Amino acid sequence: MPEHSKFLLADSQIPTAWVNVLPSLPEPLDPPLNPHTRAPLGPQDLLAIFPMELIEQEFSPKPEIDIPGEVMDIYRLWRATPLYRARRLEKALDTPAHIYYKYEGTSPAGSHKPNTAVAQAYYNKRAGMRRLATETGAGQWGSALALACRLFGLECTVYMVRISYDQKPYRRMMMHAWGAEVFPSPSDQTNSGRGVLATSPDSPGSLGIAISEAVEDAATHADTNYSLGSVLNHVMLHQTVIGQEAKLQMAEAGEEPEVVIGCFGGGSNFGGLALPYVLDRLAGKGPRILAVEPSACPSLTKGTFTYDYGDTAKLTPLIKMYTLGHDFVPPGIHAGGLRYHGASPLLSHLRRLGHIEAKAYSQIPVFEAALQFTRTEGILPAPESAHAIRAAVDEALAAKEEGRARVILFCLSGHGHFDLGSYESYLSGKLQDYEYPGREIESALAAI
Repeated sequence: MPEHSKFLLADSQIPTAWVNVLPSLPEPLDPPLNPHTRAPLGPQDLLAIFPMELIEQEFSPKPEIDIPGEVMDIYRLWRATPLYRARRLEKALDTPAHIYYKYEGTSPAGSHKPNTAVAQAYYNKRAGMRRLATETGAGQWGSALALACRLFGLECTVYMVRISYDQKPYRRMMMHAWGAEVFPSPSDQTNSGRGVLATSPDSPGSLGIAISEAVEDAATHADTNYSLGSVLNHVMLHQTVIGQEAKLQMAEAGEEPEVVIGCFGGGSNFGGLALPYVLDRLAGKGPRILAVEPSACPSLTKGTFTYDYGDTAKLTPLIKMYTLGHDFVPPGIHAGGLRYHGASPLLSHLRRLGHIEAKAYSQIPVFEAALQFTRTEGILPAPESAHAIRAAVDEALAAKEEGRARVILFCLSGHGHFDLGSYESYLSGKLQDYEYPGREIESALAAI
């Protein structure tokens, strides 16, 4: 009898509601603050860049929010995504651990990002918007929003972090294929971008700078809203389809995870897998939950839990999160989607309460694990996702040392088909690790 390695769900099993952790928190989140008055923000304060339905989701007290039918119709193009047991990797590691991964790379954009891009495009279309403006790091989010805008007849403008714009041209071309316009950030299209270029003409850019540009674009055009692919509560909400499906599939496999792992930049794929399991933890049970970030941009492991701006130009509200400082520009690592100075306020709050653990890796051991995974399981992972693989491998090796089985679940948030330049650098020995940028982080934190 062949060993079962792939666990699939029928269309009828795709979640029909997003699950909301906010009403279950033992302590409420600290509210976002007006950057000028430092008073708590209300829904009306966000209408300049977000539609009311998304604003309501940002603060919703409802434990579940129904997924609209038009969004479900698009989700069915690729959802439910498969869950695999990594039996070949287990054998290569000679571990008694059972390693499972939820693979989000089957979406048209190749990552988990369309789970919220489709929802955000839908709500903005209902609100009468003509165009959405956004930022993107490695390009997964930009390509997902370009796709979603195309499906709902919206125009799309993407400010892509300069280092990734240069490193990942095919991500940019994918956005163009779906009709989006893409600018390298910092750009000469906005006051925010021009200000950075005036002082740092060779800036590699950062997500903080790109967010400033996209927010400014949206705030200065009445027919345009801003769309964010991570960090905010409504983004975490939309991504919970990942964890809900994973729980059904793990039940099909007859196992419960002892540790749940996801890579972490702003928190979207990690939150999508982890938050349904966080609800179990808040109820007094549930697995360990581990967020994995780059040591070159370690917001959860080295950051400060405080109010900070979500962007470099200080256009966004102040939010309570783990942060390295809004002025911090991370080194040009190849996991561009993880180069963000801050973190989701919700996930930061859960980290502070002890429900989430965090670990950081430098990029060479991450690429080592990525290649080991590719050569056993066959899928070439995105460099961001490879951080979760590194942690899963280490958990499996720890189980080997302990001489006991351990059930490990991680999110493989996307494929690396457009990251071949990064793999070429690694395979040719040109990929470098970066020193922990402690001095730069201290300087950025001092500016808060």
